[in-house]
Amino acid sequence: MVAITILLAVVLILSGAFYGYGRYKVRMAEKRYPPRGEFVEADGVKLHFIRKGEGRPVVFLHGGVLTAEDYRETIDIAARSGYCGIAFDRPGYGYSERPDGERVTPGKQAMLLRRALIGLGIEKPILVAHSWSGVLALTYALEYPDDLAGIVTLGGGFYPEGYPAEKGDPISTIATAPVLGAFLLRTLLPVVGPLLTNAVLRETFKPEPVPESYRQATLAYWLRPSQFRANREDVLAFVPAAKAAMERYKRIRTPLVIVVGGEDPFPTKEHSYRLHREIPESDLIVLPHAAHMIPQIHPLDVINAVRAVSGRSTGERSAKEDAEPIRHLP
Repeated sequence: MVAITILLAVVLILSGAFYGYGRYKVRMAEKRYPPRGEFVEADGVKLHFIRKGEGRPVVFLHGGVLTAEDYRETIDIAARSGYCGIAFDRPGYGYSERPDGERVTPGKQAMLLRRALIGLGIEKPILVAHSWSGVLALTYALEYPDDLAGIVTLGGGFYPEGYPAEKGDPISTIATAPVLGAFLLRTLLPVVGPLLTNAVLRETFKPEPVPESYRQATLAYWLRPSQFRANREDVLAFVPAAKAAMERYKRIRTPLVIVVGGEDPFPTKEHSYRLHREIPESDLIVLPHAAHMIPQIHPLDVINAVRAVSGRSTGERSAKEDAEPIRHLP
């Protein structure tokens, strides 16, 4: 009995210490990376976004790990190229709130994004979506077909086949559990999270190097309990959302440019090829020496794709746009 009491006391002390350490890490992370953009409210949810430049609006959606900061350099290039670049922290990421008490599906995120854009007075934007947000962008096009001037996907995920959570995901299931998940996220995540983060980033960027600035930002942002949980909820939401939407992809008539890295190690590469086959009016751009993290490593290629879809949506192409490496499947 004494031994059990001592063990419980040790567990409580360690849990308290880990919890305090986690709170400290969150405070330091938010102090180091404060919000640098603006906020807009959509359906009672406050969303954070970064905006720069004037001209045709281009809305950038990040993937499953970080925030609008994924597009920091891309937005700068967009502004210099005559576009108004707008990058959102998706719900629960960065400094955007996430709705409580409901499933935040890609459809829900599309609705929040649309209401945010209406609130900002932004009409007919080009939507640029990386990785997980591929299914979000296509869901938006299906639900609001007249609202977009074009879509660019970057290593996008569109189908359940090959997705990590297709056959279940224990980490996501535990992390999103109501009681146990909240406890573990606030005690163990700050301790074991850095090891997990480094492993995930190596896999996500390979064979390209992980920028040190991106690694540091991920350690700060992604390991906050609220953002990690949002990410894990999104992982679990992907497969049912893709299954629900995939049969309707052929109906999409919004000008679409599909960008994928030739060295992308994930199923998103085959997803991009498959989507191009199903929507033959789309353009496929293969970046031979790029991998999965296109916004972070190849921002100029992102803007080249925006130029390409911009030309399609207006029925015109400049000489520069015609020269872009748009490659269809052999």
